[in-house]
Amino acid sequence: MDATGFAEHRPLLLGLAYRLLGSMWDAEDVVQEAFLRWTRTDAAEVRDRRAYLVTIVSRLALDQLRSARVTREAYIGPWLPEPVPSTAFGPLETAEMTDTLSYATLHLMERLSPPERAVFVLREAFELPYDQIAGILDVPAATCRQHHRRAAARLAQGRDRFHPAPADHNELLGRFLAAARGGDLATLTDLLAEDVVTWNDGGGRTRAALHPVEGRDHVAAFVAGLSSRYGIGATEIVEANGAPAVWTHVDGQEQLALFDIRNGRIHAIYAVLNPDKLGFVRPSA
Repeated sequence: MDATGFAEHRPLLLGLAYRLLGSMWDAEDVVQEAFLRWTRTDAAEVRDRRAYLVTIVSRLALDQLRSARVTREAYIGPWLPEPVPSTAFGPLETAEMTDTLSYATLHLMERLSPPERAVFVLREAFELPYDQIAGILDVPAATCRQHHRRAAARLAQGRDRFHPAPADHNELLGRFLAAARGGDLATLTDLLAEDVVTWNDGGGRTRAALHPVEGRDHVAAFVAGLSSRYGIGATEIVEANGAPAVWTHVDGQEQLALFDIRNGRIHAIYAVLNPDKLGFVRPSA
């Protein structure tokens, strides 16, 4: 096979692998392995290039995900997905694809078993029929339907398809940062949902809270305490996973903060401090 036939599908394949793995580095490894297999394939044996490549990448990513889950269980502190700009996968064509790229959804998908995650992504983002998904996973279509029902039920409570407009998102982030810098507990508390949770991913590479901080009062005190003790450096609003995010420095450490905002309140804060996960979203100098 020639490289041209693969290149046209590469953005789609990379987006598929990333959604399944939550790691751009792992996704790129999977896509590279798929390319090597592609070059060794007889063109006469392939009727539908896209379907063939989606099958290869899905199966490789599933194998990688099963082994990655063992590694992530030994991770120091909470493991969060690697944030990426949505432009990494080319133009997003559907709202469904955008939804499955959202950081909150990726984080929630860590609760799913590998087969549930694969069915959910292939069905929701790529709108594949159950019969085709069954062929990719080598299981009955009825099993795929069950996986999808379970996955959708497990994600339903923490997932919202109706995301705030970028201007509203930015305005809320601006208020949040001003309150954090000023130690304004009243405003911070008002911006947070009652069941808000904040996760901090340092991966043992930098100082970060080792356990999630839960509840409006605890999260407000945690954020205000960080600002009071270490200060919040210069901030920049960047795009990550299809939504505005905050790039900043706290105590000299680079970090990206992503937010799950629903109904005008912050329901989750994801602070990625592990430098190994910041390469794709680090602002250019």
